[in-house]
Amino acid sequence: MGTDDTRSEPASGARANPVDAVASFRFGMREAVGPPAIIMGASFVGFGSLVRESGLSLSFGLVSSATGWALPGQLALVELYGTGAGLLAITLAVALANARLLPMSISALPLMRHPRHPRILYWIAAHFIAATGWALLMQRASILRQEHRLAYYFGLTLTLWVVSLLCTAVGWELAGRVPRTVTLGLVFLNPLYFLLLFLIDTPARGRLLALGFGAALGPLLHLATPDWGLLLCGLVAGTLAFALDRAAQRGRHG
Repeated sequence: MGTDDTRSEPASGARANPVDAVASFRFGMREAVGPPAIIMGASFVGFGSLVRESGLSLSFGLVSSATGWALPGQLALVELYGTGAGLLAITLAVALANARLLPMSISALPLMRHPRHPRILYWIAAHFIAATGWALLMQRASILRQEHRLAYYFGLTLTLWVVSLLCTAVGWELAGRVPRTVTLGLVFLNPLYFLLLFLIDTPARGRLLALGFGAALGPLLHLATPDWGLLLCGLVAGTLAFALDRAAQRGRHG
């Protein structure tokens, strides 16, 4: 678990290995300020507008962004809460929407583990696991010493978290001044950006296979079962890609 393994080569333009934890934290902040902050900020502007249009308070939106910080789950929370759904239904919906964060945590936390770090820091880091931070960490891990990766990750994710809170408030204030179709469209910028980050690593065979299987199976499974199609697509496509990639590796080394 505490290995120095990485999952990808550094993306082009990556800087040299930061020399200490402070430099790594600043490196993470610099990585956040730019396309990640712009895209995530725009998405949370859309979320903040949706919160107000649903008749919910600014404090509701801010607490949601501060504690949940995962738009699919937050959208499920707002939609179901606004319709008067029960606590159990809301909890289950948010848990299912955010289930993808579990494998992200399992793959990311070992990259940041080091004997010098107190265990409590890993619990805090797990709270900030989200698509953008996870993708950038997986890309940059190979240029960071293991003991500096946690500092980089906190610099990156804390910056994005603050941007998300600010933009939730901005979106709430702008609600009604921007067409609803525009604000809803902003919400979906972040998943598209995550897809582009993911495509940077397409030379990895497993990722290519997962994308290919997902693109092929997604529409078919949605037609077969709209309620479960997305979940089944991720499960089946990911499992097939993993199995074929492992089989190819065994064949090459066997």
